Amino acid sequence: MAETIDEVSYNYEDEGKLVRKELKKEILTKGAWATVMFLYQELDRKTEAWGASKVSIVRFKKSGGVYRKQSSFNISSEKQARQIVDVIEKWYAEVGPQSDEPAAVETEEAE
Repeated sequence: MAETIDEVSYNYEDEGKLVRKELKKEILTKGAWATVMFLYQELDRKTEAWGASKVSIVRFKKSGGVYRKQSSFNISSEKQARQIVDVIEKWYAEVGPQSDEPAAVETEEAE
């Protein structure tokens, strides 16, 4: 377990063998709740070849002095990643410049 967000890794071993390897890491937010984006590859156990790069955005919560994964969203392909980027760029272009002030988050209740 990682005591600092800088120590968090997305590498994963199964029975002593690396089956998910972290290629890049970007810390998006720090604090008791931290958000980290990882670029990673998974090992195809049949071919023993590393698959295409994927992205995961992971939320960690610091509890008991260590960071624990709370939730994640995986972007399964480069195509999907580029679609997400395109939509975000389009939306922000449409709404215009925004201040850096944090906005109140509105949530919808499930019925």
